[in-house]
Amino acid sequence: MRIDVLTLFPEMFDGVFGSSILGKARERGIVELSTLNFREFSTNKHHTVDDTPYGGGGGMVLKPEPIFGAVEHVLERAGGEGGKPARVILMCPQGETFTQRKAEELARESHLVFICGHYEGYDERIREFLVTDELSIGDYVLTGGELPSMAVIDAVVRLLPGVLGNENSALADSFQDGLLEYPHYTRPPEFRGWAVPDVLLSGNHAEIAKWRRRQSLERTFVRRPDLLERAELTAAERKWLEEKRAELEFE
Repeated sequence: MRIDVLTLFPEMFDGVFGSSILGKARERGIVELSTLNFREFSTNKHHTVDDTPYGGGGGMVLKPEPIFGAVEHVLERAGGEGGKPARVILMCPQGETFTQRKAEELARESHLVFICGHYEGYDERIREFLVTDELSIGDYVLTGGELPSMAVIDAVVRLLPGVLGNENSALADSFQDGLLEYPHYTRPPEFRGWAVPDVLLSGNHAEIAKWRRRQSLERTFVRRPDLLERAELTAAERKWLEEKRAELEFE
């Protein structure tokens, strides 16, 4: 996979792209990570990339010329690798909320281009005629798109084959099956009087799987009940959830 990030602050990505899982994936050649300062594509002598909005109002708006020029540059440099068009992603509070499902979808692509904005917003022609996706990591506003793009890139790259040491790790993640992940324990079996559940020490893998599934259901029910509406559940699991809801209403 190739990932290009268009940003006014490429230095923000040095540590992220060179460390931990992303750094190892880069070293192994699984992913190519590059940054480009789109100020280089400004078309005026002062190299400005923003201007006041037509119609008045506060703040500054990113101009279309630098963004279009930078995206077209990286697409030309990539040369349409694999014959598949790149996904051009605008990081924006107005975008689709990023989810694990979206991470899985993007992990199947060969080339991603992230646009990290600043100021009041983007010239609307960038949205209409350049990008393929608009993504948000939550209902809040940050100073720029750099941190959100880092989060999305990390979530996507870790799903690529060969990135994680254990390929099963990603399969058990929270949200992977629509539920929050079950609790984890490791040695020692007892710590300050708090013991690991007996079932995890039993060696009975079928019972362990059942315990983990029930724990995922219960944790999701308590912490993120909204996820249960979209989760794939068996009839027995839905019945159990209805009983839990009834217990709460009775209390």
